[in-house]
Amino acid sequence: MSAIVVQKFGGSSLATAELREIAASRVLAVRQVGKSPVVVCSAIGRAPDPYATDSLAKLVEPARGGPNRDALIACGETIACAVFAELLLSLGAPAQAVTGGQAGFISDEEWGDAKIIAMDPSNVLRLIEQGVVPVVTGFQAVSRNGAVTTLGRGGSDLTAIALGDALAAESVEIYTDVSGVMTADPKRIAGAHTVDRVNYAEMVELAGNGAKVMHHKAARHAHITSTPYLVKGLRSNVGTTIDDGAPIDREQPVTGITSLRDVTFFRIIQGEDVEHRAELDLIIFERLAERGISVDMINVNSAGVFFVCDSENIDAVRAELANLNLALRVRANCAKLSIVGAGMRGTPGVMYRIVRAITQAGVEIIHSTDSNITVSVLIPEEDTVRAEQALHDFFGLGRGATVA
Repeated sequence: MSAIVVQKFGGSSLATAELREIAASRVLAVRQVGKSPVVVCSAIGRAPDPYATDSLAKLVEPARGGPNRDALIACGETIACAVFAELLLSLGAPAQAVTGGQAGFISDEEWGDAKIIAMDPSNVLRLIEQGVVPVVTGFQAVSRNGAVTTLGRGGSDLTAIALGDALAAESVEIYTDVSGVMTADPKRIAGAHTVDRVNYAEMVELAGNGAKVMHHKAARHAHITSTPYLVKGLRSNVGTTIDDGAPIDREQPVTGITSLRDVTFFRIIQGEDVEHRAELDLIIFERLAERGISVDMINVNSAGVFFVCDSENIDAVRAELANLNLALRVRANCAKLSIVGAGMRGTPGVMYRIVRAITQAGVEIIHSTDSNITVSVLIPEEDTVRAEQALHDFFGLGRGATVA
């Protein structure tokens, strides 16, 4: 069997007839060099386009999550695959639309955010052997009971990576409307540009901290399975390679900067009783977990408990902690800035340079946390762009720039 190339096209890459023609040309180019393409499609367009996932979801709002809602919102990918397969057929390439279940994806029944628990690509392999291009619905699977499930927002990326792993594909190509992974958001930051190569861990951090170019679950799955992939611009056909071959540059420790807005900072001040304080720490996080509230930038020490969460959860956090007799300080309208780079690990002075760049820009640092390759800084939301630009400039991330 010839080498397999998985190609995923997002909704914005399929939104118009012209874009679908370009996408089809990428598939035909793979066939022309003697390789076997496997296509993964997202729903066509974005809301208010009629077949976009959000548009379909509005038909049953405010319905709770469940099998009926998953069956509905999975239709967007099914439509996209049928349309795209017919386009390939019209261009002389045998193609067949394949649902997530037909492609072998089995998941749990966590409606709206299902987890893949098994994958059997035999049907996809059969089509490849017959010379047919499988056009697989992203974002969807089936439960053990045969119910349609969906894999969560951005789940088509996960479909593509999981297929690439199961098929032992030569490569996985994720096509988007930008040309790869950027040093920062080019819509906001002057000098932001495409990074030629990043490693798996960096991509996991960038995706999990606000970079829209790749879904964080897909980036994590690729890391776990060592599945190499590329993020490419549909029109440019160039982008970023993600694998473990990216060199570590100690002179340039930062790879990219990303941000998450509309977060709220919570500070809980406790008493001096260490034993009582430890018991309260457990109660606090247990209650938040049971309520399904995701918290981030967590710090627990003798000064108190610190964390952030999405601002939409402010009232829920207050309600859960209301009867614990705690001094609760809340600061809304914050943004989380994440500075990511494998070169930061073991390199002295990086935090100093981050603090220097932000303070010289006149931006307040409210809170910070760090890991091996990521430093996250909480700042006032209104200063996000100023702080991002200052960091981007200070670390010389623009093309041809030098590190301060």
